[in-house]
Amino acid sequence: MTEYLSIADNTLAYEVSGQGPLVVLAHGIGDSRHSYRFLAPALADAGYRVANVDIRGCGDSSLGWNGYSRTDIAGDLVAVVRHLGGPAVIIGQSISGGAATIAAATAPGLINGVIELAPFTRVQPFDLGGLMRVKRFRSGYTQMGLVMVRGSLASWKKYLDAAYPVKPADWGAELTRIDAKLSEPGRMKVLQAMCKTSPTDAGAQLANVTCPVLIIEGSLDPDWADPRAEGEKIIADLPSGLGELAVIESAGHYAHAQTPDQVLALARPFLDRTLTSA
Repeated sequence: MTEYLSIADNTLAYEVSGQGPLVVLAHGIGDSRHSYRFLAPALADAGYRVANVDIRGCGDSSLGWNGYSRTDIAGDLVAVVRHLGGPAVIIGQSISGGAATIAAATAPGLINGVIELAPFTRVQPFDLGGLMRVKRFRSGYTQMGLVMVRGSLASWKKYLDAAYPVKPADWGAELTRIDAKLSEPGRMKVLQAMCKTSPTDAGAQLANVTCPVLIIEGSLDPDWADPRAEGEKIIADLPSGLGELAVIESAGHYAHAQTPDQVLALARPFLDRTLTSA
């Protein structure tokens, strides 16, 4: 059942399932909580209370927010944890990975741990060498540029084709759902606004994180020429000993939908360690 949390004059949509320690799921740009359609029920079955959130401007959450930065999204996620009664682990994908970093750094009493899936948590320097060498990176970069500048839904779907090197069994229906949602007035503008935000705010908070962090990258993610190297750089910017990195071979930018069993196998030991006393 969809529930709503009021924040100022806006609303966040979310669903809660399962019982146990709290895990909050936050998706990436141009997406919705449906992105976690495989992982959320598996986590609930594993003994967790799972809050699956539509981040601001996405899914069934309202439009008209005054900003779409990682800091803005982090504030929303902390509000969800407070509302539901933390502490919690946040699992954040892409832009929400950076937001989860900020939430952990700014609300250490509420956030016991963070799992970041293909996160944009650092400023990305222009990688000319990578664009020349790696076709999937060049393709993803080009399509995202067209989305940012033109608001092209066709380009977004071409990006998704690269971001899912192997498609989930329900991909046809999922693509239809994404197409319909982003065709709603205002939704593509939110996607563009999020594309234009910088992860500077998240990168600046990495040194302030005090809880454990698990970074999960897909080896075929088109957002980086070398996804493993990006994950290693995030770990290096965290305080020593807090971060760990896992790379799922043949996964793209959406490992939680493409390889949910592997993500679950990585997440469960981390959740058990960080939420045992919650």
